[in-house]
Amino acid sequence: MGNIEKVKLQEQLVSYRRELHENPELSFKEVETTKRLKKWLTDAGIDILDYPLEVGVVAEIKGELPGPTIALRSDIDALPIEEKSGVSFSSKNKGVMHACGHDFHAASIMGAAILLKERKADIKGTVRIIFQPAEEIAQGAVYVSDKGVLEGVSAIFGMHNKPDLPVGTIGVKAGSLMASVDRFELDIVGVGGHAGIPNAVIDPIVIASQVVTGFQSIVSRNLSPFSDTVVSVTKLQSGNTWNVIPDKAELEGTVRSFQEADQALVAERMKKLAEGIAESYGAHADFRWFPYMPVVNNDPQFVEVATEAALEAGFKAVEAQPAPAGEDFAFYQKSIPGFFVWMGVDGPHDWHHPAYKLNENALSVAATYFANLAVKVLAQWK
Repeated sequence: MGNIEKVKLQEQLVSYRRELHENPELSFKEVETTKRLKKWLTDAGIDILDYPLEVGVVAEIKGELPGPTIALRSDIDALPIEEKSGVSFSSKNKGVMHACGHDFHAASIMGAAILLKERKADIKGTVRIIFQPAEEIAQGAVYVSDKGVLEGVSAIFGMHNKPDLPVGTIGVKAGSLMASVDRFELDIVGVGGHAGIPNAVIDPIVIASQVVTGFQSIVSRNLSPFSDTVVSVTKLQSGNTWNVIPDKAELEGTVRSFQEADQALVAERMKKLAEGIAESYGAHADFRWFPYMPVVNNDPQFVEVATEAALEAGFKAVEAQPAPAGEDFAFYQKSIPGFFVWMGVDGPHDWHHPAYKLNENALSVAATYFANLAVKVLAQWK
């Protein structure tokens, strides 16, 4: 691609990204976003596949040489955040903002699709392009998978923008990159009564306090010192006045881990600790565990090609640092091999910040990288 073509592509991708940024839509409400993506794909002469999706788009570029099918995935939903970025193309939808950069992802993967169409003669197989809804509520990957979009796909690739990496830098890592995300709820049921006569009650607040302390010992005393796991109690609610001991305390929180085995162990230990502590006081504990997202676990067979794809395009590849946030790309990896990278965007704020911004020069970097990656993966496929 010549310099003029590169400039034109960058300008086009900036236009796409800003239009998406101005018109953000929440999870499973990406109706207008879907229409825009379909129009841009059609304008580029890229085939759209007919899946029964209410929102989201799947397209495909068939190479001129035989080979397997791989997929590139982008998410497209926004967040319920009032934008305070100050950019001229700020959100027109009050209380909704692309504060996680999914507009960047969508425009970049659109660019990759355009580049791949131009390189059909180099493609040994087929590249499926997935514009997925509802990542922010961890339901989109399962939704599109249930519609059959992974049928016939041998591997899948994706990214998340990384504000703390400079433009032109791609983070690559085998194994766990983003944490599993689970939620828990706990009710401690005791016996309420007069605050001045505590011997006549079973105080759920005292018990809940012991449970919170016990939960914090799980990571330090039940897991390996090399384990990356976080247990956070984010809600402890009980009572409604100063002179009455309540009969119930409610706790809620989250667990993040980079090891699947640790997920099961933590859930088991939390339940036993809560029940044991409550029983020792004569109370009852009702512990509930809600699995949310698995670990983003990169297949090591793609480390070399993911690195080479960056270097050959003139970009920098670095060891990706894991993040304790979750990503529903992990659900794809439960079905087929997958690889997820960080894409440097050099932004002043991290994800989900109301003033989130990024350097748009990263658009053509991401588009070029993923087009190159797709061609290389198919060329080397065994």
